[in-house]
Amino acid sequence: MSTEFSLDLRLARRKSGFTQADTAHLLSLNRSKLSLLETGQRLPSLVQICTLSLIYGRSFESLFGAIMAEAKASLRRRILTMPKNTRKYAGSLNRNHSIERLARSLAEEPAEDHGSA
Repeated sequence: MSTEFSLDLRLARRKSGFTQADTAHLLSLNRSKLSLLETGQRLPSLVQICTLSLIYGRSFESLFGAIMAEAKASLRRRILTMPKNTRKYAGSLNRNHSIERLARSLAEEPAEDHGSA
């Protein structure tokens, strides 16, 4: 997991003035599990991501930008090795178009600054 993400999460908590105990309580976690999030040893669940965004008053993209960047880079690599010969049936008619659309959208992504706000 991204060290940038864990540092950003810890910085957001400190900027808010919350202690680990405060944030853990708001997330309905024990403090040790929050510590795992803040040290990059554990990824937050989707509900925790939404809750953290609300707690710190930051958008998902600004708080978890580093994870999004890692996911995009991974997709850029994996899309190049998509299986070529797949069985054709009604449900796969848009497959090639969807692959091309995804590749275009990943290629068009501008370089973003994911520093702390």
